[in-house]
Amino acid sequence: MQKIKIYDTTLRDGEQTPGVNLNLSEKLEIAKQLERLNVDIIEAGFPAASKGDFLSVQKIAQTIKNSTVTGLARCLQKDIDIAWDALKDGVEPRIHVFLATSPIHREHKLKMSKEQVVESAVAAVKYAAAKFPVVQWSAEDASRTELPFLAEIVEQVIQAGANVINIPDTVGYGTPLEYGQIFKYLKENVPSINKVDLSTHCHDDLGMAVANSLAAVEHGATQVEGTINGIGERAGNTALEEVAIALYIRGDYYNNKGTRLNLQEISRTSSIVSKLTGMIVPANKAVVGKNAFAHESGIHQDGVLKEKSTYEIISPELVGLNSNSLVLGKHSGRHAFKNRLDELGLVVADEEVGELFATFKDLADKKKEMTDDDLVSIVLENKMSKEDQYYELVSLQVQGGEDQEHTATVTLSGRNNEIIKEIGTGKGSVEALYNTLEKSVHETVNLLDYRIQSVGAGRDALAQVFVKLECVGIETSGRGLAQDVLEASAKAYLNAINRFLYMKESSESELVK
Repeated sequence: MQKIKIYDTTLRDGEQTPGVNLNLSEKLEIAKQLERLNVDIIEAGFPAASKGDFLSVQKIAQTIKNSTVTGLARCLQKDIDIAWDALKDGVEPRIHVFLATSPIHREHKLKMSKEQVVESAVAAVKYAAAKFPVVQWSAEDASRTELPFLAEIVEQVIQAGANVINIPDTVGYGTPLEYGQIFKYLKENVPSINKVDLSTHCHDDLGMAVANSLAAVEHGATQVEGTINGIGERAGNTALEEVAIALYIRGDYYNNKGTRLNLQEISRTSSIVSKLTGMIVPANKAVVGKNAFAHESGIHQDGVLKEKSTYEIISPELVGLNSNSLVLGKHSGRHAFKNRLDELGLVVADEEVGELFATFKDLADKKKEMTDDDLVSIVLENKMSKEDQYYELVSLQVQGGEDQEHTATVTLSGRNNEIIKEIGTGKGSVEALYNTLEKSVHETVNLLDYRIQSVGAGRDALAQVFVKLECVGIETSGRGLAQDVLEASAKAYLNAINRFLYMKESSESELVK
């Protein structure tokens, strides 16, 4: 079986989703899960973009051992040098340099001629190849580039030392037939094309990212780029889980081209990315949506009961969905708790187990049983709540009736452990709570989005709240987990405010430097 390389850009292109801003701990947690998923390459960020991006890429490169870590760079020596400093301690340092090639980009963005674009790309690749063992070069907006020019520049950068050539459909403009033909044309018109891996990178503006990526594989692409759950700018990127499952299920059609992904880690990876980014997976999303394996029609149910393959082409077990058969409860001991964390692949330091176990026991006293999803949620919440803490919830109380104004009383712990108490009102409980929190943090806050979902099932399920806020023109997101909806709502709000303050302070410190 030919292995198609999987290049994950959740931490770079995926983080460019409006309102998504991951801190270092969250990026590391996602990177470790991508390693468990067995992706070939993790694009950890854009090192030259900011000090925070540099540190994230550097830490991920130093931590990940079983996947290759890469970073994005413009065709500039400064970017390449910064990328090298961030990536040099990785297992096999590699860089991803890009330059736009389409007429619209050459004329309006770059203001460069074809000859200047070629010269710039070749110089950057040569410079990068002197440092990095693997150089990937991308022709930004390749799908709107004249094919003869695309073939010319691809040949030139291969000669300059590129090992991977990426052909992005940057604005999701291509159709499967057109996009596949680009790869066919390059295979037939670039003399050195067999010396490199051909990569596909598609956006989903017209809803064809996965179809375009698979069309590229049909016509010679050996690497697919995308994100988990298809998150990304605008309408998002190719959903890698869909590509991997399509190649697996339809191996007959794709000539047994597969991936080295551990498919049973797909569901957990999707869940972790969703929890940490706040991007809820649509119920009808292929492969990982909660309805992907649900059958409501009587005819479908009857068929599945008689023979699953009548209406179920993907088994839940294939992507790691099980019935959470091992259930822990309030009588479960510390050893059983730690054992289950290990089985779930949740890396927890010995000194953190006690604190997590106490949280688990507290929740288990309120819930009948704790599922795997509950355990993943409380571990992630515990790890992520330790970073960038400016404000922390101490207590809250909300009072009010159906036709009454609601009153919220909130107590917070501030940055220097000062105690902040405020009272506010609103037409509903959440409005009263958020009005009070806004007074407490002394920021003008605009609530852009508020979403709640249960973790697991049952009336005692944990509540997970996601919010998107705007502070002084900056969008930020946050999440909170608790059994009480209002407590989860307060935690999500403060999580978003803490992120905003961290970003604000980081940008100010960089300006000072």
